[in-house]
Amino acid sequence: MAKLFEHPRFIALEGPIRVGKSSLAEILADGLHARRIIEPENNPFLDRFYAGQTSVGFQTQMWFLHQRYEQLKGIQSENETTPVVADYIFEKDKLFAYINLSDAELALYNNYYQHFREQVPTPDLVIYLQATPEVLKQRLKRKGVAGERAVSDDYLEQVAAAYEHFFFHYTASDLLVVNTSEIDFVNNNGDLQMLLKRLSEPIKGTQYFLPLSTELAG
Repeated sequence: MAKLFEHPRFIALEGPIRVGKSSLAEILADGLHARRIIEPENNPFLDRFYAGQTSVGFQTQMWFLHQRYEQLKGIQSENETTPVVADYIFEKDKLFAYINLSDAELALYNNYYQHFREQVPTPDLVIYLQATPEVLKQRLKRKGVAGERAVSDDYLEQVAAAYEHFFFHYTASDLLVVNTSEIDFVNNNGDLQMLLKRLSEPIKGTQYFLPLSTELAG
């Protein structure tokens, strides 16, 4: 990417499952020679939760909370010069907690969340990748990851709506909202280059990028 301005030192990507966060994070980290923070994996409770065992919801959420805290704490020390690109923001954890936990579980969870949140940095720039639930369902089926096959349509719609609500009110850092419903930057290089061009330009406050696929535009 062309160095037209000073890139943010800490960039985080967000959005619902199969929206392309990890793919774009990897591309940005390579282009910026940044250290990448990858979404925690191998949650031992997640498959059972996706399969409908809501009784493991609290364990699932607490595992993610602790792992995300361990990954993010202290990454922006005063002597840190290497840019950081993360697959998520810490607040994402609380977003899912409100969806998945009972009131009693949420009260206990919030005690830990607040303690951890005070010790992790806020990104300079957040890139929120959004897509309609219908598009997300198609991508989920096309990807065919075994552990994700049990994700219900209702749950996916609930998650997408929660993201929309959260980022409608988000003001903690500069924010670029990218509608990916009409583009496929993972499989279409033209779409990717269009998105990277936008990311090579300054982003201040909340801005929106509503691209049309280069295939459709052509």
